[in-house]
Amino acid sequence: MTETSPVASAPAKPRNFFAALELDTRLIGMIGAFIVICLIFNFLTDGRFMTPRNLFNLSIQTASVAIMATGMVFVIVTRNIDLSVGSLLATCSAMMAMMQTVVTPEWLGLGLNHPLTMPIAILVGVMTGLVIGAFQGWLIGYLTIPAFIVTLGGFLVWRNVSWHLTKGQTIGPLDANFQLFGGINGTLGEFWSWIIAAIAIMASFYALFRSRRNKVLHEFPVKPVWAEVIIGLIIAGAIAGFVAVLNAYEIPTARLQRMFEARGEIMPEGLVQGYGLPISVLVLIVIAITMTVIAQRTRLGRYIFATGGNPEAAALAGINTRLLTVKIFAIMGVLCAISAVVASSRQTFHSNDIGTLDELRVIAAAVIGGTALAGGMGTIYGAILGALIMQSLQSGMAMVGVDAPYQNMVVGSVLVLAVFIDIVYRRRTGDKT
Repeated sequence: MTETSPVASAPAKPRNFFAALELDTRLIGMIGAFIVICLIFNFLTDGRFMTPRNLFNLSIQTASVAIMATGMVFVIVTRNIDLSVGSLLATCSAMMAMMQTVVTPEWLGLGLNHPLTMPIAILVGVMTGLVIGAFQGWLIGYLTIPAFIVTLGGFLVWRNVSWHLTKGQTIGPLDANFQLFGGINGTLGEFWSWIIAAIAIMASFYALFRSRRNKVLHEFPVKPVWAEVIIGLIIAGAIAGFVAVLNAYEIPTARLQRMFEARGEIMPEGLVQGYGLPISVLVLIVIAITMTVIAQRTRLGRYIFATGGNPEAAALAGINTRLLTVKIFAIMGVLCAISAVVASSRQTFHSNDIGTLDELRVIAAAVIGGTALAGGMGTIYGAILGALIMQSLQSGMAMVGVDAPYQNMVVGSVLVLAVFIDIVYRRRTGDKT
Protein backbone atom coordinates (compact mmCIF):
# COMPACT_ATOMS: atom_id res chain seq x y z
CA MET A 1 0.00 0.00 0.00
CA THR A 2 1.40 3.38 -0.99
CA GLU A 3 1.62 5.93 1.81
CA THR A 4 0.46 9.49 1.27
CA SER A 5 3.39 11.84 1.02
CA PRO A 6 3.49 14.28 3.95
CA VAL A 7 5.02 16.92 1.69
CA ALA A 8 1.72 17.61 -0.09
CA SER A 9 -0.08 18.81 3.06
CA ALA A 10 2.91 20.22 4.89
CA PRO A 11 2.88 23.95 5.58
CA ALA A 12 4.83 25.93 3.07
CA LYS A 13 7.83 27.89 4.30
CA PRO A 14 6.86 31.54 3.77
CA ARG A 15 9.37 34.29 3.27
CA ASN A 16 8.02 36.44 6.10
CA PHE A 17 5.33 36.84 8.73
CA PHE A 18 2.76 38.48 6.42
CA ALA A 19 3.31 35.91 3.67
CA ALA A 20 2.49 33.17 6.19
CA LEU A 21 -0.88 34.77 6.96
CA GLU A 22 -1.75 34.82 3.22
CA LEU A 23 -3.98 37.84 3.67
CA ASP A 24 -5.89 39.32 0.74
CA THR A 25 -4.00 42.50 -0.17
CA ARG A 26 -7.18 44.12 -1.51
CA LEU A 27 -8.97 43.44 1.75
CA ILE A 28 -6.07 44.88 3.73
CA GLY A 29 -6.05 47.94 1.49
CA MET A 30 -9.78 48.58 1.97
CA ILE A 31 -9.57 48.11 5.73
CA GLY A 32 -6.58 50.46 5.80
CA ALA A 33 -8.51 53.05 3.75
CA PHE A 34 -11.47 52.82 6.14
CA ILE A 35 -9.21 53.29 9.17
CA VAL A 36 -7.50 56.30 7.57
CA ILE A 37 -10.87 57.88 6.77
CA CYS A 38 -12.04 57.36 10.35
CA LEU A 39 -8.87 58.85 11.81
CA ILE A 40 -8.98 61.90 9.52
CA PHE A 41 -12.61 62.71 10.26
CA ASN A 42 -12.14 61.98 13.95
CA PHE A 43 -9.40 64.63 13.98
CA LEU A 44 -11.47 67.11 11.96
CA THR A 45 -14.52 66.66 14.22
CA ASP A 46 -12.58 66.85 17.51
CA GLY A 47 -13.20 63.21 18.33
CA ARG A 48 -16.92 63.10 17.49
CA PHE A 49 -16.63 60.78 14.48
CA MET A 50 -15.40 57.71 16.37
CA THR A 51 -17.87 57.91 19.24
CA PRO A 52 -20.13 54.87 19.87
CA ARG A 53 -23.15 56.95 18.85
CA ASN A 54 -21.76 57.93 15.46
CA LEU A 55 -20.39 54.45 14.71
CA PHE A 56 -23.80 53.01 15.62
CA ASN A 57 -25.49 55.44 13.21
CA LEU A 58 -22.88 54.67 10.55
CA SER A 59 -23.68 50.96 10.75
CA ILE A 60 -27.44 51.41 10.29
CA GLN A 61 -26.93 53.96 7.50
CA THR A 62 -24.69 51.52 5.63
CA ALA A 63 -27.02 48.52 5.89
CA SER A 64 -29.49 49.41 3.12
CA VAL A 65 -26.90 50.09 0.40
CA ALA A 66 -24.69 47.19 1.54
CA ILE A 67 -27.56 44.69 1.24
CA MET A 68 -28.12 45.65 -2.40
CA ALA A 69 -24.37 45.80 -3.07
CA THR A 70 -24.07 42.07 -2.30
CA GLY A 71 -26.45 41.37 -5.17
CA MET A 72 -24.80 43.89 -7.47
CA VAL A 73 -21.62 41.81 -7.19
CA PHE A 74 -23.36 38.93 -8.98
CA VAL A 75 -24.81 41.29 -11.59
CA ILE A 76 -21.48 42.93 -12.43
CA VAL A 77 -19.53 39.67 -12.25
CA THR A 78 -21.69 38.36 -15.11
CA ARG A 79 -20.84 41.51 -17.13
CA ASN A 80 -24.25 43.14 -16.60
CA ILE A 81 -25.37 46.27 -14.78
CA ASP A 82 -28.53 47.23 -12.87
CA LEU A 83 -29.48 50.91 -12.88
CA SER A 84 -32.96 50.28 -11.50
CA VAL A 85 -32.20 49.21 -7.92
CA GLY A 86 -33.06 52.55 -6.30
CA SER A 87 -36.37 52.78 -8.17
CA LEU A 88 -37.18 49.13 -7.50
CA LEU A 89 -36.50 49.76 -3.80
CA ALA A 90 -39.02 52.64 -3.94
CA THR A 91 -41.69 50.45 -5.56
CA CYS A 92 -41.20 47.68 -2.98
CA SER A 93 -41.31 50.27 -0.19
CA ALA A 94 -44.53 51.77 -1.58
CA MET A 95 -46.15 48.32 -1.83
CA MET A 96 -45.25 47.52 1.78
CA ALA A 97 -46.39 50.93 3.01
CA MET A 98 -49.77 50.57 1.31
CA MET A 99 -50.13 47.06 2.74
CA GLN A 100 -49.56 48.41 6.25
CA THR A 101 -51.73 51.52 6.05
CA VAL A 102 -54.53 50.53 3.65
CA VAL A 103 -54.78 46.82 2.83
CA THR A 104 -54.32 45.16 6.22
CA PRO A 105 -56.20 47.70 8.38
CA GLU A 106 -59.04 48.55 5.97
CA TRP A 107 -59.41 45.59 3.59
CA LEU A 108 -58.40 42.77 5.94
CA GLY A 109 -59.55 44.47 9.15
CA LEU A 110 -56.36 43.60 11.03
CA GLY A 111 -55.50 47.12 12.15
CA LEU A 112 -52.15 48.81 12.47
CA ASN A 113 -49.56 47.04 14.66
CA HIS A 114 -51.36 43.69 14.33
CA PRO A 115 -48.88 40.78 14.64
CA LEU A 116 -49.66 39.69 11.05
CA THR A 117 -49.27 43.12 9.47
CA MET A 118 -45.48 43.11 9.38
CA PRO A 119 -44.95 39.61 7.88
CA ILE A 120 -47.69 40.16 5.29
CA ALA A 121 -46.17 43.48 4.22
CA ILE A 122 -42.66 42.05 3.96
CA LEU A 123 -43.88 39.01 2.01
CA VAL A 124 -45.67 41.27 -0.49
CA GLY A 125 -42.57 43.47 -0.80
CA VAL A 126 -40.25 40.53 -1.38
CA MET A 127 -42.59 39.00 -3.97
CA THR A 128 -42.78 42.37 -5.74
CA GLY A 129 -38.99 42.57 -5.92
CA LEU A 130 -38.71 38.94 -7.03
CA VAL A 131 -41.23 39.29 -9.86
CA ILE A 132 -39.87 42.60 -11.17
CA GLY A 133 -36.27 41.40 -10.92
CA ALA A 134 -37.06 38.13 -12.72
CA PHE A 135 -38.98 40.04 -15.42
CA GLN A 136 -36.01 42.32 -16.07
CA GLY A 137 -33.73 39.28 -16.13
CA TRP A 138 -36.02 37.62 -18.68
CA LEU A 139 -35.87 40.69 -20.93
CA ILE A 140 -32.07 40.62 -20.71
CA GLY A 141 -31.48 36.88 -20.88
CA TYR A 142 -34.14 35.64 -23.29
CA LEU A 143 -34.92 38.71 -25.41
CA THR A 144 -31.22 39.71 -25.39
CA ILE A 145 -31.97 43.37 -24.69
CA PRO A 146 -28.82 44.93 -23.15
CA ALA A 147 -28.96 45.13 -19.35
CA PHE A 148 -28.05 48.80 -19.48
CA ILE A 149 -31.17 49.59 -21.54
CA VAL A 150 -33.55 47.34 -19.59
CA THR A 151 -32.51 48.66 -16.19
CA LEU A 152 -32.33 52.25 -17.41
CA GLY A 153 -35.95 51.81 -18.46
CA GLY A 154 -36.64 50.28 -15.04
CA PHE A 155 -34.99 53.27 -13.40
CA LEU A 156 -37.65 55.50 -15.01
CA VAL A 157 -40.61 53.12 -14.81
CA TRP A 158 -40.43 51.81 -11.24
CA ARG A 159 -39.78 55.21 -9.68
CA ASN A 160 -43.02 56.45 -11.19
CA VAL A 161 -44.89 53.25 -10.34
CA SER A 162 -43.97 54.01 -6.74
CA TRP A 163 -45.30 57.54 -7.12
CA HIS A 164 -48.55 56.24 -8.64
CA LEU A 165 -49.11 53.70 -5.84
CA THR A 166 -48.95 56.39 -3.16
CA LYS A 167 -50.21 59.26 -5.33
CA GLY A 168 -46.99 61.08 -4.50
CA GLN A 169 -47.78 61.22 -0.78
CA THR A 170 -45.65 60.32 2.21
CA ILE A 171 -47.14 57.20 3.83
CA GLY A 172 -46.79 56.65 7.56
CA PRO A 173 -46.36 55.99 10.35
CA LEU A 174 -45.51 52.40 9.52
CA ASP A 175 -46.29 49.37 11.66
CA ALA A 176 -44.42 49.34 14.98
CA ASN A 177 -43.19 45.77 14.42
CA PHE A 178 -42.03 46.72 10.93
CA GLN A 179 -40.01 49.61 12.39
CA LEU A 180 -37.88 47.13 14.34
CA PHE A 181 -35.82 46.64 11.16
CA GLY A 182 -34.85 50.31 11.00
CA GLY A 183 -32.01 50.48 13.48
CA ILE A 184 -32.47 52.47 16.65
CA ASN A 185 -36.08 51.31 17.03
CA GLY A 186 -34.98 47.70 16.90
CA THR A 187 -31.84 46.45 18.64
CA LEU A 188 -30.88 43.24 20.40
CA GLY A 189 -29.62 44.81 23.62
CA GLU A 190 -26.30 44.11 25.29
CA PHE A 191 -26.88 40.51 26.39
CA TRP A 192 -28.15 39.11 23.08
CA SER A 193 -25.54 41.11 21.17
CA TRP A 194 -22.81 39.30 23.09
CA ILE A 195 -24.57 35.97 22.45
CA ILE A 196 -24.57 36.68 18.70
CA ALA A 197 -20.90 37.72 18.94
CA ALA A 198 -20.00 34.47 20.71
CA ILE A 199 -21.84 32.42 18.06
CA ALA A 200 -20.10 34.36 15.27
CA ILE A 201 -16.67 33.82 16.83
CA MET A 202 -17.24 30.09 17.27
CA ALA A 203 -18.54 29.83 13.70
CA SER A 204 -15.43 31.65 12.44
CA PHE A 205 -13.08 29.29 14.24
CA TYR A 206 -15.04 26.30 12.94
CA ALA A 207 -14.87 27.66 9.38
CA LEU A 208 -11.10 28.08 9.66
CA PHE A 209 -10.75 24.56 11.09
CA ARG A 210 -12.92 23.04 8.38
CA SER A 211 -11.07 24.86 5.62
CA ARG A 212 -7.73 23.62 6.95
CA ARG A 213 -9.00 20.07 7.32
CA ASN A 214 -10.34 20.02 3.75
CA LYS A 215 -7.00 21.25 2.41
CA VAL A 216 -5.17 18.53 4.30
CA LEU A 217 -7.59 15.84 3.08
CA HIS A 218 -7.05 16.94 -0.52
CA GLU A 219 -3.29 17.25 0.02
CA PHE A 220 -3.17 21.02 -0.59
CA PRO A 221 -0.58 23.24 1.13
CA VAL A 222 -1.78 24.78 4.40
CA LYS A 223 -0.69 27.70 6.54
CA PRO A 224 1.32 27.15 9.72
CA VAL A 225 -0.90 26.53 12.75
CA TRP A 226 0.25 29.74 14.41
CA ALA A 227 -0.86 31.70 11.32
CA GLU A 228 -4.32 30.13 11.49
CA VAL A 229 -4.53 31.01 15.20
CA ILE A 230 -3.54 34.63 14.58
CA ILE A 231 -6.14 35.01 11.84
CA GLY A 232 -8.77 33.51 14.14
CA LEU A 233 -7.82 35.91 16.93
CA ILE A 234 -7.98 38.88 14.54
CA ILE A 235 -11.48 37.86 13.45
CA ALA A 236 -12.58 37.29 17.05
CA GLY A 237 -11.14 40.64 18.11
CA ALA A 238 -12.93 42.44 15.27
CA ILE A 239 -16.29 40.85 16.14
CA ALA A 240 -15.94 41.49 19.87
CA GLY A 241 -14.74 45.05 19.31
CA PHE A 242 -17.64 45.83 16.97
CA VAL A 243 -20.22 44.57 19.48
CA ALA A 244 -18.47 46.36 22.36
CA VAL A 245 -18.73 49.67 20.47
CA LEU A 246 -22.43 49.16 19.77
CA ASN A 247 -23.10 48.22 23.39
CA ALA A 248 -21.25 51.33 24.53
CA TYR A 249 -23.91 53.54 22.92
CA GLU A 250 -26.19 54.06 25.90
CA ILE A 251 -29.97 54.39 25.70
CA PRO A 252 -31.02 57.85 27.02
CA THR A 253 -32.49 57.65 30.52
CA ALA A 254 -35.85 59.13 29.49
CA ARG A 255 -36.22 56.63 26.63
CA LEU A 256 -35.18 53.76 28.86
CA GLN A 257 -37.75 54.81 31.44
CA ARG A 258 -40.50 54.87 28.80
CA MET A 259 -39.48 51.38 27.71
CA PHE A 260 -39.91 50.09 31.27
CA GLU A 261 -43.23 51.90 31.63
CA ALA A 262 -44.50 50.34 28.39
CA ARG A 263 -43.85 46.93 29.95
CA GLY A 264 -45.58 47.96 33.19
CA GLU A 265 -42.30 47.87 35.14
CA ILE A 266 -40.37 50.38 37.25
CA MET A 267 -36.86 51.20 36.06
CA PRO A 268 -34.20 50.54 38.73
CA GLU A 269 -32.42 53.63 39.99
CA GLY A 270 -29.20 54.40 38.11
CA LEU A 271 -29.73 51.69 35.46
CA VAL A 272 -27.64 52.09 32.29
CA GLN A 273 -28.16 49.99 29.15
CA GLY A 274 -26.62 50.02 25.70
CA TYR A 275 -28.51 49.65 22.43
CA GLY A 276 -26.48 46.72 21.19
CA LEU A 277 -26.59 45.21 17.71
CA PRO A 278 -29.26 46.74 15.42
CA ILE A 279 -31.58 44.23 13.79
CA SER A 280 -30.91 45.86 10.41
CA VAL A 281 -27.19 45.11 10.79
CA LEU A 282 -28.01 41.55 11.83
CA VAL A 283 -30.07 41.22 8.62
CA LEU A 284 -27.06 42.48 6.64
CA ILE A 285 -24.79 39.94 8.34
CA VAL A 286 -27.18 37.07 7.56
CA ILE A 287 -27.46 38.18 3.91
CA ALA A 288 -23.67 38.56 3.63
CA ILE A 289 -23.14 35.01 4.92
CA THR A 290 -25.86 33.63 2.64
CA MET A 291 -24.51 35.38 -0.45
CA THR A 292 -20.95 34.29 0.37
CA VAL A 293 -22.09 30.67 0.69
CA ILE A 294 -23.92 30.96 -2.65
CA ALA A 295 -20.82 32.43 -4.29
CA GLN A 296 -18.32 29.94 -2.90
CA ARG A 297 -20.18 26.74 -2.07
CA THR A 298 -22.98 26.27 -4.61
CA ARG A 299 -23.33 25.34 -8.25
CA LEU A 300 -25.12 28.64 -8.88
CA GLY A 301 -22.10 30.55 -7.60
CA ARG A 302 -19.70 28.55 -9.76
CA TYR A 303 -21.88 29.18 -12.79
CA ILE A 304 -22.02 32.92 -12.05
CA PHE A 305 -18.25 33.32 -11.92
CA ALA A 306 -17.64 30.95 -14.83
CA THR A 307 -20.08 32.90 -16.99
CA GLY A 308 -18.50 36.19 -15.99
CA GLY A 309 -15.03 34.90 -16.75
CA ASN A 310 -15.92 33.60 -20.23
CA PRO A 311 -19.60 33.65 -21.31
CA GLU A 312 -18.97 31.78 -24.57
CA ALA A 313 -17.07 28.97 -22.87
CA ALA A 314 -19.74 28.77 -20.13
CA ALA A 315 -22.48 28.36 -22.74
CA LEU A 316 -20.48 25.69 -24.58
CA ALA A 317 -19.97 23.89 -21.26
CA GLY A 318 -23.74 23.51 -20.93
CA ILE A 319 -24.56 26.38 -18.57
CA ASN A 320 -27.97 27.89 -19.32
CA THR A 321 -26.74 31.49 -19.27
CA ARG A 322 -30.17 32.89 -20.10
CA LEU A 323 -31.85 31.23 -17.12
CA LEU A 324 -28.83 32.19 -15.01
CA THR A 325 -29.43 35.86 -15.90
CA VAL A 326 -33.06 35.57 -14.75
CA LYS A 327 -31.94 34.07 -11.44
CA ILE A 328 -29.34 36.77 -10.82
CA PHE A 329 -31.76 39.63 -11.43
CA ALA A 330 -34.43 37.86 -9.36
CA ILE A 331 -31.94 37.71 -6.46
CA MET A 332 -31.21 41.40 -7.01
CA GLY A 333 -34.93 42.16 -6.85
CA VAL A 334 -35.35 40.28 -3.57
CA LEU A 335 -32.40 42.15 -2.07
CA CYS A 336 -33.93 45.47 -3.19
CA ALA A 337 -37.09 44.52 -1.30
CA ILE A 338 -35.16 43.62 1.85
CA SER A 339 -33.25 46.87 1.54
CA ALA A 340 -36.58 48.67 1.23
CA VAL A 341 -37.63 47.15 4.55
CA VAL A 342 -34.50 48.51 6.22
CA ALA A 343 -34.64 51.94 4.55
CA SER A 344 -38.34 52.68 5.09
CA SER A 345 -38.41 51.33 8.65
CA ARG A 346 -35.41 53.50 9.54
CA GLN A 347 -37.39 56.54 8.35
CA THR A 348 -40.58 55.14 10.01
CA PHE A 349 -42.48 56.12 6.84
CA HIS A 350 -42.39 55.75 3.07
CA SER A 351 -41.28 58.88 1.24
CA ASN A 352 -41.51 59.64 -2.45
CA ASP A 353 -37.73 60.11 -2.77
CA ILE A 354 -36.66 56.96 -0.94
CA GLY A 355 -33.82 55.18 -2.73
CA THR A 356 -32.90 58.19 -4.85
CA LEU A 357 -29.36 57.78 -6.25
CA ASP A 358 -29.04 54.40 -4.50
CA GLU A 359 -28.30 52.77 -7.86
CA LEU A 360 -25.11 54.82 -8.11
CA ARG A 361 -24.15 54.17 -4.48
CA VAL A 362 -24.68 50.44 -4.89
CA ILE A 363 -22.64 50.21 -8.09
CA ALA A 364 -19.92 52.35 -6.54
CA ALA A 365 -19.82 50.16 -3.42
CA ALA A 366 -19.37 47.00 -5.51
CA VAL A 367 -16.67 48.57 -7.70
CA ILE A 368 -14.79 50.17 -4.79
CA GLY A 369 -14.97 46.75 -3.12
CA GLY A 370 -13.01 45.19 -5.99
CA THR A 371 -15.72 43.86 -8.32
CA ALA A 372 -14.29 44.00 -11.84
CA LEU A 373 -16.49 45.74 -14.41
CA ALA A 374 -14.99 43.39 -17.00
CA GLY A 375 -16.68 40.53 -15.13
CA GLY A 376 -15.54 37.32 -13.48
CA MET A 377 -14.20 38.84 -10.25
CA GLY A 378 -15.78 40.16 -7.06
CA THR A 379 -16.37 39.44 -3.39
CA ILE A 380 -19.32 39.95 -1.07
CA TYR A 381 -17.22 41.26 1.82
CA GLY A 382 -15.52 43.69 -0.58
CA ALA A 383 -18.86 45.19 -1.62
CA ILE A 384 -19.90 45.63 2.03
CA LEU A 385 -16.59 47.29 2.83
CA GLY A 386 -17.05 49.51 -0.21
CA ALA A 387 -20.47 50.57 1.07
CA LEU A 388 -18.99 51.26 4.50
CA ILE A 389 -16.18 53.38 3.04
CA MET A 390 -18.62 55.42 0.98
CA GLN A 391 -20.97 55.99 3.92
CA SER A 392 -18.01 56.94 6.11
CA LEU A 393 -16.97 59.55 3.57
CA GLN A 394 -20.47 61.00 3.33
CA SER A 395 -21.11 60.97 7.07
CA GLY A 396 -17.72 62.47 7.86
CA MET A 397 -18.13 65.25 5.31
CA ALA A 398 -21.62 66.00 6.64
CA MET A 399 -20.23 66.29 10.19
CA VAL A 400 -17.47 68.61 8.98
CA GLY A 401 -20.06 70.76 7.21
CA VAL A 402 -19.36 69.93 3.55
CA ASP A 403 -22.37 70.67 1.32
CA ALA A 404 -24.14 67.76 -0.42
CA PRO A 405 -22.94 68.67 -3.97
CA TYR A 406 -19.32 68.58 -2.81
CA GLN A 407 -19.94 65.29 -1.03
CA ASN A 408 -21.11 63.75 -4.31
CA MET A 409 -18.08 65.18 -6.09
CA VAL A 410 -15.76 63.51 -3.59
CA VAL A 411 -17.58 60.16 -3.81
CA GLY A 412 -17.44 60.31 -7.62
CA SER A 413 -13.72 61.03 -7.52
CA VAL A 414 -13.13 58.16 -5.10
CA LEU A 415 -15.02 55.82 -7.44
CA VAL A 416 -12.82 56.74 -10.41
CA LEU A 417 -9.71 56.44 -8.26
CA ALA A 418 -10.80 53.01 -7.00
CA VAL A 419 -11.26 51.72 -10.55
CA PHE A 420 -7.86 53.10 -11.56
CA ILE A 421 -6.18 51.44 -8.57
CA ASP A 422 -7.94 48.17 -9.45
CA ILE A 423 -6.66 48.36 -13.03
CA VAL A 424 -3.09 49.04 -11.85
CA TYR A 425 -3.32 46.21 -9.31
CA ARG A 426 -4.45 43.67 -11.90
CA ARG A 427 -1.73 44.74 -14.32
CA ARG A 428 0.96 44.24 -11.71
CA THR A 429 -0.38 40.89 -10.55
CA GLY A 430 -0.86 39.69 -14.12
CA ASP A 431 -4.62 39.28 -13.70
CA LYS A 432 -6.30 39.93 -17.06
CA THR A 433 -9.85 39.34 -15.84
